[in-house]
Amino acid sequence: MSKTLKSALIALPLLLATTAHADTTPGAKPRPVFDQGSLNVFRRFAVEDRAKMVEFYDKVLALKPLTPINLSATQQMLLFGVGTGQIKLAAGLTNDRKYHPGGAIGDATGIRIYTLTYPDEAAVKARFAAAGYPEPVFKDIGGGRKEAVVKDPAGFHIGLVIAPGAATDGVEAGINVSNLEKSRAFYRDFEGLDELPPVKDPILGVTKYPFRHGQTTISLFSIGKNLPADTGSAGVQYVIKNIDDMNARALAEHVTVETPLGGLQGFPGLKTVWLNDPDGVTDYFYQMDRRPAVAQGQAAAPAPAQ
Repeated sequence: MSKTLKSALIALPLLLATTAHADTTPGAKPRPVFDQGSLNVFRRFAVEDRAKMVEFYDKVLALKPLTPINLSATQQMLLFGVGTGQIKLAAGLTNDRKYHPGGAIGDATGIRIYTLTYPDEAAVKARFAAAGYPEPVFKDIGGGRKEAVVKDPAGFHIGLVIAPGAATDGVEAGINVSNLEKSRAFYRDFEGLDELPPVKDPILGVTKYPFRHGQTTISLFSIGKNLPADTGSAGVQYVIKNIDDMNARALAEHVTVETPLGGLQGFPGLKTVWLNDPDGVTDYFYQMDRRPAVAQGQAAAPAPAQ
């Protein structure tokens, strides 16, 4: 993982909503102590798609643009707010990742779809038409809701759910996995997400196994056999308070470490460790010590509000 890409995916959480999942039972394995009321997700894509991607996530999906991270005079990481979390857009592919954009959701393993919820079908269609995209075709999925599946300009699937009265404040990340039981155990036991009852997806025609933290849902499903792996198009960020414990557990349980625990120049107090789930999806843990540095012997000032 390049230093540039790692720097690009760092951004302070929009809202801190600490959720302690730690088990205090003696000898219990550490679980994440979350420092944000959601997870952040990201997209990687070819540089030539940058302008269209920015327009799509801003004007068409109507997400909230946030202050970008300037990596150089010509390169930025684009950030879009979704409730307390973010969708991050990283222009530029890396040689150590595999990409299978386009095609069907079941053409590869990995994160294959992000789903967003909106209250007004007509408004969604109008934004697509205004930007020159075909209007989404919505299907009834029960409970007064409708759903359409489209693709962003780089070929990644986006689910659009219409639920009257709902707020666009969360993301569902759908992961096509090669082994449901292994992946369910990973997201439940290692990642520390709350496992919800399985649900039948009327659009995909499969049973999904959802795992939730706050406003974000990770839904696992299995379509196809012996598929290529897409390990680069998308990933998940966990903002936590006990990164040293989680790093030690990852090493003890032989979880694949993509980039070892460490910091980044220019980000004092930052620690990250980049891990891979059973199908090679990037799950990276992020911790920022917000206490300002003080001279020896002085008391530390309270952390600033975010």
